Amino acid sequence: MSQTIGLLDSVAVRQDLPELGLSAGEVGAVVEVLSDDAFEVEFVDQSGKTYGLHTLERSQIMPLHQRGRALQLRAQVA
Repeated sequence: MSQTIGLLDSVAVRQDLPELGLSAGEVGAVVEVLSDDAFEVEFVDQSGKTYGLHTLERSQIMPLHQRGRALQLRAQVA
Protein backbone atom coordinates (compact mmCIF):
# COMPACT_ATOMS: atom_id res chain seq x y z
CA MET A 1 0.00 0.00 0.00
CA SER A 2 1.49 3.34 -1.01
CA GLN A 3 1.38 6.27 1.35
CA THR A 4 -0.69 9.29 0.47
CA ILE A 5 1.23 12.33 -0.71
CA GLY A 6 -0.56 15.64 -0.35
CA LEU A 7 -0.13 19.36 -0.73
CA LEU A 8 2.71 20.77 1.42
CA ASP A 9 3.98 17.33 2.43
CA SER A 10 7.72 16.94 2.82
CA VAL A 11 9.17 14.37 0.45
CA ALA A 12 12.62 12.97 -0.32
CA VAL A 13 14.06 12.07 -3.69
CA ARG A 14 14.47 8.26 -4.01
CA GLN A 15 17.30 8.19 -6.57
CA ASP A 16 19.80 10.52 -8.17
CA LEU A 17 18.19 12.62 -10.89
CA PRO A 18 21.24 14.26 -12.50
CA GLU A 19 19.20 15.69 -15.37
CA LEU A 20 17.37 17.79 -12.74
CA GLY A 21 20.39 18.46 -10.55
CA LEU A 22 18.92 16.41 -7.68
CA SER A 23 20.54 13.72 -5.55
CA ALA A 24 18.92 10.87 -3.66
CA GLY A 25 17.83 12.03 -0.23
CA GLU A 26 17.24 15.68 -1.08
CA VAL A 27 14.15 16.99 0.67
CA GLY A 28 11.47 19.17 -0.91
CA ALA A 29 7.88 20.22 -0.38
CA VAL A 30 4.90 19.35 -2.56
CA VAL A 31 3.53 22.65 -3.85
CA GLU A 32 1.01 21.20 -6.32
CA VAL A 33 -0.70 17.85 -6.69
CA LEU A 34 -1.05 17.32 -10.44
CA SER A 35 -2.54 13.82 -10.28
CA ASP A 36 -2.40 10.71 -8.10
CA ASP A 37 1.06 10.00 -9.54
CA ALA A 38 2.55 13.44 -10.33
CA PHE A 39 3.59 16.25 -8.02
CA GLU A 40 5.22 19.66 -8.36
CA VAL A 41 8.00 19.68 -5.75
CA GLU A 42 9.97 22.73 -4.62
CA PHE A 43 13.51 22.45 -3.25
CA VAL A 44 14.97 25.31 -1.21
CA ASP A 45 18.37 25.93 0.32
CA GLN A 46 19.03 26.89 3.95
CA SER A 47 18.49 30.57 3.19
CA GLY A 48 15.05 29.83 1.71
CA LYS A 49 16.07 30.35 -1.92
CA THR A 50 14.44 27.97 -4.39
CA TYR A 51 17.00 25.93 -6.30
CA GLY A 52 14.60 23.54 -7.96
CA LEU A 53 10.94 23.29 -8.93
CA HIS A 54 10.23 20.02 -10.69
CA THR A 55 7.36 17.77 -11.65
CA LEU A 56 8.16 14.38 -10.15
CA GLU A 57 6.42 11.03 -10.32
CA ARG A 58 5.35 9.14 -7.22
CA SER A 59 8.03 6.53 -7.97
CA GLN A 60 10.73 9.22 -7.75
CA ILE A 61 9.82 10.50 -4.27
CA MET A 62 8.83 9.19 -0.88
CA PRO A 63 6.80 10.98 1.79
CA LEU A 64 8.68 11.74 4.97
CA HIS A 65 7.30 10.62 8.30
CA GLN A 66 5.52 13.36 10.19
CA ARG A 67 5.24 12.55 13.88
CA GLY A 68 2.15 14.70 14.41
CA ARG A 69 0.27 12.89 11.69
CA ALA A 70 1.22 9.49 13.15
CA LEU A 71 -0.04 10.53 16.58
CA GLN A 72 -3.35 11.68 15.08
CA LEU A 73 -3.79 8.31 13.36
CA ARG A 74 -3.09 6.42 16.59
CA ALA A 75 -5.68 8.51 18.45
CA GLN A 76 -8.30 7.72 15.80
CA VAL A 77 -7.63 3.97 16.06
CA ALA A 78 -7.69 3.85 19.87
